[in-house]
Amino acid sequence: MRRAEVFWFTGLSGAGKTTVAEATANQLRRDGVKTLILDGDEVRSRVNVHLGFTPKDIIENNRLICDFCMRERSNYDVILVPIISPYQSSRDAARDRIGEGFNLVRFSARLEVVAARDTKGLYAKAASGKIDNLIGMSQTNKYEPVKSADIEINTADETIDQSVENLLDYVRERIAIGVVIGQDE
Repeated sequence: MRRAEVFWFTGLSGAGKTTVAEATANQLRRDGVKTLILDGDEVRSRVNVHLGFTPKDIIENNRLICDFCMRERSNYDVILVPIISPYQSSRDAARDRIGEGFNLVRFSARLEVVAARDTKGLYAKAASGKIDNLIGMSQTNKYEPVKSADIEINTADETIDQSVENLLDYVRERIAIGVVIGQDE
């Protein structure tokens, strides 16, 4: 039985994870690839509403998202998981649990870049002291560097289209459908 390839994203808030995931999923669906997005914000607001943003709650949220991936793997070809996943232990646990077909996608964008984007207003709130647990800015919620990613998407130095194309190329290679963006039939 075919099991979905899981693309587990990691990167700071505002690094472009959801934007790239949605554009990638749209193209994959147009290609006939059954694709699921498990967006961290959506899962947290609908399913894991009981969890806050303490390190313990973040680890638990990542574990529950991993469990959801495992339940859905037989229903999809590709599962995109745009979450912050700030802790190496959670990323390692997801890789161990999912096993073959796990792909770690590091979204790199410097703190000053994501803070300038501030699409959710979180960095402004953290800077003004309104929130004290923003991952990557808080002393209690540090973003741990990625030891080894399967692919890096650099949204600070690429356009969104370039980031989507880079991820699509990697996903297509992993699922071996061999479709090339813009190739005439």
